[in-house]
Amino acid sequence: MNDTIVAIATSSGQAGIGIIRISGKNALTIADKIFLSKNKKVVSTFKTYTTHYGWIVKNHDSSFVVSNSKKINNTNHDSRITNHEIIDEVILTVMRSPRSYTKEDIVEINCHGGIVSQRAILDLVLENGARLAEPGEFTKRAFLNGRIDLAQAEAVLDVIRAKTDNALKVSLEQLKGALSKQINNLGKELLNILSILEASIDFPDEEIDVLSLKIISGRLNKINKELINILDEAKTGRIFREGINVVICGKPNVGKSSLLNALLKRERSIVTPIAGTTRDTIEEIIDIKGIPLKIVDTAGILEPRDLIERKAVTRSKKYITQADLIILMFDASTKLSKEDKILIKKLKKKQVIAIINKIDLKELIEKDKITKLFKNVVSISAKKIKNINLLEDAICDLVYKGKVINYASNLVTNTRHIELLKKVQKFIATSLNSMDNKLSIEFIAQDIKEALLSIDELLGKKFSQDLLDKIFSEFCIGK
Repeated sequence: MNDTIVAIATSSGQAGIGIIRISGKNALTIADKIFLSKNKKVVSTFKTYTTHYGWIVKNHDSSFVVSNSKKINNTNHDSRITNHEIIDEVILTVMRSPRSYTKEDIVEINCHGGIVSQRAILDLVLENGARLAEPGEFTKRAFLNGRIDLAQAEAVLDVIRAKTDNALKVSLEQLKGALSKQINNLGKELLNILSILEASIDFPDEEIDVLSLKIISGRLNKINKELINILDEAKTGRIFREGINVVICGKPNVGKSSLLNALLKRERSIVTPIAGTTRDTIEEIIDIKGIPLKIVDTAGILEPRDLIERKAVTRSKKYITQADLIILMFDASTKLSKEDKILIKKLKKKQVIAIINKIDLKELIEKDKITKLFKNVVSISAKKIKNINLLEDAICDLVYKGKVINYASNLVTNTRHIELLKKVQKFIATSLNSMDNKLSIEFIAQDIKEALLSIDELLGKKFSQDLLDKIFSEFCIGK
């Protein structure tokens, strides 16, 4: 925590802008050594939240600049540049402690977004006393310095990884602290109840009367209901964060690739009248009304003819096993075939939406048989982009189960948070059971203490180094 750290904060490759971020007590001093400002001033004199134009240079004597500032102001600035080895032309921003992302002094260098220039500036900062940041170390410092709690720190990663607009909205609510505030309020209420119970334990003469116990029971019941509601909505929250695995399957030439292209609204798969064109799985992420779908178009081959097709079939079976939802396609222009019946049998225990495709052609399929077998049946023409919206609606109905989702609500999306909230709810339920069975107050107090410990762990009021290492190892370097 005493080191000054640096990292490239933008993704590698060619881009218009690249950002090198420096944070720590020596951030301004290091910047003094490498930045030559157009306005003839040094970084350590810059006000916070100011941006300055200049050059990153080698062999820059900042002490000379400070002591001879009047003399330098009277010289031609451009002629001074020739005395240095210029690395890049940049914009430099200063954010002083404590009002910065990490609550430390931060310098951000906006340079040209080439790999060579970014790397050269990074190496120069390292040469002048900084060390390379670990994954997520800037956000870890923001947490350890008290700017955000652990739940908010984890939300940073969710914002970066958001796959849809709605997933982003949910993550931003958590980053703003909406979930943390709700959980904190539950913790305060539990702490208040615990103080009443412990006062009775410490001072037996002031025993809690029946009416007070009834009030405490009511308050615990209210907390329990709120936790149950949070956990119920968490199922939707996890879908926003992780998406659902969807597999399109069906016999060869049923229109699987055409459907994938229709959902993507672009041509991703090769579509031909020749059966078996898709010989391997094709994966894409699609946004269906705010739901991230990790969708896989599988090979329609049931009886492989060669090694490649055998591997494709094996891979298709694996994806089907792991799928949350199967889109099973039938050809409306043919009767149910042997291949159709094999797939129907194999998918009995899976969540299935049955698609009757090619309704733009003469229909020969026994539609009544399919509607008897499957609860969700949609008729479409993937080629003509007809009724694709009905399929999207069917997917949403299955995911949301008829609920109206408020994206601004405190949806829990993180598995760690969900597991800890389950613990809290379990301890509260146990304490209520103890009260119903008129057990000693000590038992009730102990359960509430355990619930509070889980809340503290969720928000990072208590944590282990192993937990921090695990959480921040998932971040990119530079965040």
